[in-house]
Amino acid sequence: MRAVVVGGNGFIGSHLVDALLADGWQVVVYDRAPERYRPPVTGVEYVLEDLGNTAMLASVLPRADVVFHLASTTIPKSSHDAPVFDIRSNLIHSVRLLELCVKSQVGKVVFLSSGGTVYGIPEFLPIDEGHPTNPISAHGIVKLAIEKYLFLFKHLYGMSYVILRPSNPYGQRQNPAGNQGAVAVFLGCIARGLPVTIWGDGEITRDFFHVSDLAHACLIAATSETADSAFNIGSGQGTTLNQLLQLIESIVQKTFRVVQLPARSFDVPEIVLDVRQAHAELGWAPKIPLEEGILDTWRWVRSLQWMNPIT
Repeated sequence: MRAVVVGGNGFIGSHLVDALLADGWQVVVYDRAPERYRPPVTGVEYVLEDLGNTAMLASVLPRADVVFHLASTTIPKSSHDAPVFDIRSNLIHSVRLLELCVKSQVGKVVFLSSGGTVYGIPEFLPIDEGHPTNPISAHGIVKLAIEKYLFLFKHLYGMSYVILRPSNPYGQRQNPAGNQGAVAVFLGCIARGLPVTIWGDGEITRDFFHVSDLAHACLIAATSETADSAFNIGSGQGTTLNQLLQLIESIVQKTFRVVQLPARSFDVPEIVLDVRQAHAELGWAPKIPLEEGILDTWRWVRSLQWMNPIT
C-alpha cells in the first residue's frame, strides 16, 4: 500500500508516518518544512513544498492508495486573527488537493478535521457525530467547509473518504514552545521554569488523548471498508484545565506559577466527544491513560533541554 501524507512532518503526521511504516506501507511525506525534532526517517520519501504548489503535488499523487490530509497553516487563534488567510491557504488549497486526487484516481482520502471546533458550543455532552455543527471559530468553519467538499466530491466523482474529528491530541513531538496543545505547552513552560498561562478561570473542559491513539485511528480509517463517514476520535472523558494542571503537578513533582488571562471569545467552553461510533464501525478505542501519556510526554520534554530546541 502506498500512502501520501500531506502534512506528514508535523506533530500528528510524524506519528502517523511511524504507524504506516510499522504496518508495511510505502510512505511519501508532502510538507512545507522538515520535522522539527528528529532527522528524516529511513524509508520515507520526502517532498518539501507548499500545499499551493499544484504541479508538485500532482506529481506525488499517482499510484497513491490513500492520501492523508493533515496539513493546516492555522490554529484557532491564528485563524481568528486572519480568517482570509485561513480560507486562502487551507480551504482553497484543500479543494485543489481534492481535484488532484480525483484526477489521479486516489483510492481514499482520510481528512483530519477538528472535533474541538466544528460543533461549536455543545447542546449536549458527550457530543456525538449527529450533533449540530455551528462552529464559533474561523478554524472550525474552514474545517467544516472542507468536510462538505469531501461530501460533494463523493457525490460528483465517487471519491471515497473518511473524516476524523479529533479532540485534543498530545504527546511527543508536539511543540512545547508553541501556541497549540495545552499538555505540551504547559510542560514546556514548567521545564524552562516559566509560568503557565491559561485563558479564563481554568474551568474550560477538553478531551485529551494520546497522539499514538490518533495515528492508530488514521491507519484503521485508511484500511477499513467503512467510507464516506465522519468519526469522533478522543478519550470520551472531559478534563478541565485546572484538573490538568493538578495532574501535571503531581506527575512532574514541581511547583509552578499559573497566570490567568481573559477568556477568549472563540474558545468553546466544553468539549467531550462521544467516540462510540468509531468503536462500533472502525473497532477503534483509545488505549493510553492520561496519566501515562503525560508522564511519557514529560520525559520527552525534559530530554529536549540537553539540545535546547525549544527556543
